Amino acid sequence: MFVKICGITNEDDALLAVAMGADAVGFVFAPSSRQIPPTRAADIAKRLPSQILTVGVFRNEAPERVVSIVNRNGIGAAQLHGHETPTETEFVRDRVPRVMKAFVAGSSAMENAGEWNTNPILIDAPNPGSGKLFDWSLAEGAPAGLSVVMAGGLNADNVADAIAKVRPWGVDVASGVERAPGKKDPIAVREFINNARAAGLLLNDGAVDDVNAPYNWRVDG
Repeated sequence: MFVKICGITNEDDALLAVAMGADAVGFVFAPSSRQIPPTRAADIAKRLPSQILTVGVFRNEAPERVVSIVNRNGIGAAQLHGHETPTETEFVRDRVPRVMKAFVAGSSAMENAGEWNTNPILIDAPNPGSGKLFDWSLAEGAPAGLSVVMAGGLNADNVADAIAKVRPWGVDVASGVERAPGKKDPIAVREFINNARAAGLLLNDGAVDDVNAPYNWRVDG
């Protein structure tokens, strides 16, 4: 079970997420209470182990600027969280190490996510970062063959149920492990990651599902 802790605003929280076992940390570059400058994200990323995937989150940003920010600041992946077209997504995908396109659960875009040609995809609530749950059954309409990272209102108490229902490849959390916007709660981070890992092991009775693994971010790209 791939686990991403998003909305990282400081080095301490990034190191906390890594120490607790996160696979990836996310930096929000779009307008948000968790937004940070790319230069600060670059400073944090330099202090993380090389096997940790760093992700820059963008929303309706010019593709050229996404490419520039990711590559100039040593970020490992771009997460496109707006209304980026397949053509714009392709432009970014061809020029940065990794790309993950986000879709609103149940939307027509999600149902046709294959047109964006990114794997995995992220499925989120209509209001990203709000911490509000959505009907998990809406995520089940994603095209077959695409690995899904599930986000939107997840926390330590509900992540296991969400995994059992949707059977995603990974999970992503921001507000669900915070004590304040942009400030992580160590206990909540630990419990979220532990519960996600345990729920992931229950899928396929603990067997590793290689079919749905989109890539090994430690060696690909």
